[in-house]
Amino acid sequence: MKGFIVLRILLCFIAISFLSPVWAKPQELYVGVLANWGDQQAIARWTPMMDYLNEQVPDTRFHVYPGNFEALNAAMESGKIQFIITNPGQYLYLSNQFPLSWLATMRSRRHNGATSAIGSAIIVRADSDYRTLYDLKQKTIAASDPHALGGYQATIGLMHKLGMDTKNYFKEIKFLGFPLDPLLYQVRDGNVDAAITPLCTFEDMVERGLIKADEFRILNPSRPKGFDCQCSTNLYPNWSFAANESVDIELSKHITQALMDLPSEHPAAIQAKLKGWTSPISQLAVIQLFSELHVEASEVNRWDTLLKWLNDNRHWGGLAVLLFIVATVYHLWIEYRFHQKSESLIESERQLKQQELALEKLQSAAIIGEIGAGLAHEINQPIAAITSYSEGAIMRLENNQPFDEQSAKALLTKIHQQSTRAGEVVHRIRGLLKRKEAVMVDVNILSLVDESVSLLKIELARHDISVENNIKGEPFFITADRVGLLQVLINLIKNSIDAISDSAEAVKRAKIVIAMDFKEHQVDVSIIDNGPGLPETSDALMATFYTTKENGLGLGLAICNEVIKEHEGAFSLKNRQDIQSGCIAKISLKKRGSQQKLIV
Repeated sequence: MKGFIVLRILLCFIAISFLSPVWAKPQELYVGVLANWGDQQAIARWTPMMDYLNEQVPDTRFHVYPGNFEALNAAMESGKIQFIITNPGQYLYLSNQFPLSWLATMRSRRHNGATSAIGSAIIVRADSDYRTLYDLKQKTIAASDPHALGGYQATIGLMHKLGMDTKNYFKEIKFLGFPLDPLLYQVRDGNVDAAITPLCTFEDMVERGLIKADEFRILNPSRPKGFDCQCSTNLYPNWSFAANESVDIELSKHITQALMDLPSEHPAAIQAKLKGWTSPISQLAVIQLFSELHVEASEVNRWDTLLKWLNDNRHWGGLAVLLFIVATVYHLWIEYRFHQKSESLIESERQLKQQELALEKLQSAAIIGEIGAGLAHEINQPIAAITSYSEGAIMRLENNQPFDEQSAKALLTKIHQQSTRAGEVVHRIRGLLKRKEAVMVDVNILSLVDESVSLLKIELARHDISVENNIKGEPFFITADRVGLLQVLINLIKNSIDAISDSAEAVKRAKIVIAMDFKEHQVDVSIIDNGPGLPETSDALMATFYTTKENGLGLGLAICNEVIKEHEGAFSLKNRQDIQSGCIAKISLKKRGSQQKLIV
């Protein structure tokens, strides 16, 4: 048995060893590529090279990351790319900020495998009078980018050797970025006097049928041996493949070996327009050029760029500044008006709240007036009992009847109970009349219903109306304003009493049912009567100052609705749907601490 278990473990290890290469996830690597002719062209040119590296370097997956100088600089800084294929100018710029190492230098396919194939061609219109660089003094020039070695810096190096003031020589230099096509279009259309283009840009556009060769002329032309493109400047080392410090040394070795082994007729080499790769060549010529030109590693000052743009586009800049000032003034004015309106709204809200409380007190006073006889009877009963008990005690004392301690205590206890009862009635009335801001406390809805019925007991008895409590579910506490909710219950029960008593047809068995349904997150309290039902729609009845009573204020139901809203509850009125006529007033309130929405 043990041998069988050991055999199974060995088989598992063997299976894992065979499956591990399948499970191993290839390393995702990104190669930044300078996109002279746009991102799509760069992807199409270099994707076969990435496929070749995927085949030659195990467990890797290479991707093309095209961009201009700024985009590649930012990608290197953020760690989005681990490799870069670019000219030596950008390499030296980046190497001052990040540790980089050349892996290989490109051998140009167009120039018989030359490794120095970067230079500038200064192009003018064929019908222009410009013959040399000296003729371009105080003229408008177009170039791709200030960091472009072939597209700008090689020409500036030539001018420096000729003793020209490179900073103030041209009237204006327009950097158009990539792709390179617009450089020659600007010359053709007469928008600029000349364009500084990388070597072979002119010939490539002629070959693609984008321009006509006889419409342009190259200044200071020369054709190096083995080249089929004209050049205006010295030649500098070709593009190279570089890796940053995050790349493992062994991985760099594998990549370098794969680049060196690339056959000149391989589809990847043909698509990338190269004749293979060779060991990195010296960058001394580029270093000397940068030293002479004092090229700084720091980025262009954004403030200087903004000032230059404003100077070049002073009309648009002035309009932009004017719009900014107008927008700022308008914004400040809007802020001022908004502040004024906000204060006015806050004051109006405060006044409305005060008026709402005043109306609630008025409604409470009206209720007290309507049930005054019943309240008087409620108070008279304990007072009469107190008078009777106290007179009996006095008479026993006057007649010298025996009055032991036990009898005296029992008599005083009865007097105390009756005085407490009278005090509770007065306290309830004062609570209704002195309603202030809502104070939310834990409330037992069962006790509140009993208290409401108790206050209306005489009214109910006078109209011979019975009250039935119907409780469903497990009772729980709610969080509510006790006085406000008490007022709501009294209003609704009183409305049922009035509806039944004012009915044209005598109700044989007048009855009010108070149903309390305790659900998981809420309690529904329904006050159901068997009166004539609603004379109007519920919306009309809830409107402020609308009443169907002869001496009514039209505040009761409107106040009930507002109080229930303060409790985040729901209030509705509807007629009964069973065989009896009548009305159902329903309020729904959340369980203490519940955050669930009410189910109405």
